[in-house]
Amino acid sequence: MYIGCSDSRVVPELLTSSSPGDIFVIRNVANLVPTFAHADASVGAALEYAVGHLKVSHLIVCGHYGCGGIKGVLDADPHLAHLPSLYEWLQPVGPVVAGCRCVEPGERWREAVQRNVVAQLENLCTYPMVREAWEADRLEIHGWIYDMFTFDLEVYDESIKSFVAASALLD
Repeated sequence: MYIGCSDSRVVPELLTSSSPGDIFVIRNVANLVPTFAHADASVGAALEYAVGHLKVSHLIVCGHYGCGGIKGVLDADPHLAHLPSLYEWLQPVGPVVAGCRCVEPGERWREAVQRNVVAQLENLCTYPMVREAWEADRLEIHGWIYDMFTFDLEVYDESIKSFVAASALLD
């Protein structure tokens, strides 16, 4: 299962070298996974179907550098207030990116994308079915970030609490 941003420049099948029908995909603005307590019915239903019915063994949350949703929240874009559904959808991102410490705007944006992916991984574990499968070693959960500018893929390494180049894992 792949949960990613709805940005059309980030194509799950290309990133995973998959054919249509090989992966179950959820796409939404900023690759969000609402918590179980505040679950968006479509995301929760898709998670339950994939984990409970399809018995997927891998669950990927993939963010991307250059994400407009994350940038809009990070910059407190006043245009979001005129887009009420989008504004509401992105509300959980505010606290996630509020602690970004990088001073340079581009690096701050990258840090915000990273923090958002980690937050969505944490949110996944609020779903009882996901947590149960993960704790029983029936499900692996992965955090990825695609760099649209360099075409590189970064993978979250839980042991160091940081993203590393996917190519480094192949060595």
